[in-house]
Amino acid sequence: MAALLGLVAFFWPFLVAPGKFGSHYAPPLIFGVLLVIVLCVVISEIAEGGINSKALAMLGVLSAVNAAVRPLGAGTAGIETVFFLLVLAGRVYGPGFGFTLGCTSLFASALITGGVGPWMPYQMFGCAFVGMLAGFLPKATGRREVLMLAVYGSLSGYLFGFLLNLSFWPFSLDPNSSIAYLPGLPFTEQFQRYLAFDLATSLGWDTGRAVTNFVCVTLAGPAVLTVFRRAARKARFQAPVRFAGRGAERGDATG
Repeated sequence: MAALLGLVAFFWPFLVAPGKFGSHYAPPLIFGVLLVIVLCVVISEIAEGGINSKALAMLGVLSAVNAAVRPLGAGTAGIETVFFLLVLAGRVYGPGFGFTLGCTSLFASALITGGVGPWMPYQMFGCAFVGMLAGFLPKATGRREVLMLAVYGSLSGYLFGFLLNLSFWPFSLDPNSSIAYLPGLPFTEQFQRYLAFDLATSLGWDTGRAVTNFVCVTLAGPAVLTVFRRAARKARFQAPVRFAGRGAERGDATG
């Protein structure tokens, strides 16, 4: 449900025209629904055993770390320092954890930096997809795993920019422009216009993000994966509890 809501929030320009979707009220509405769904994701993960109290504490710690490191790179040639942790955490802890971490990280970062605005729910969804998809990557070990995560991290930089541009594309250009949103066009022609807009306006910025993700995952990936997996083993470790009657204890003692 959360992923479906995110897809609808991003791709609505291909379905309805601006004004019919309630463009002034859509971001707050999406944000409110998103918070409820994130809470439901966390509760469902706890109920299924995917997140226990220790993993929930890890979620809070990683959200705080991401919120703290994001201002170190944001705004400089597309360099983003928040994505490589999303990729590695989603890989180790699973898609549900990665989705939730993407949302909570951007939410905490927005509160710290004053970045609260109509763009925030879209940023939260974009990072949520980055963390979630990392949890669905195929199995691999050693250098192959690090290389796979580095390549995915690089692609996720372009994916994030592709999704975020959809949130403001219908309102940002003169309708007479050849790359502007034009209501009523067939999907294929509308999509071609958007691809041209994305390449013309954010390719350089997204490339900076992609390179940053690749370098960060390549350099820090092995160590961070080891730490995350050690924490995951400790968080899920529970000694089996067995109850024996007094008769069984006496039998063991006499034996």
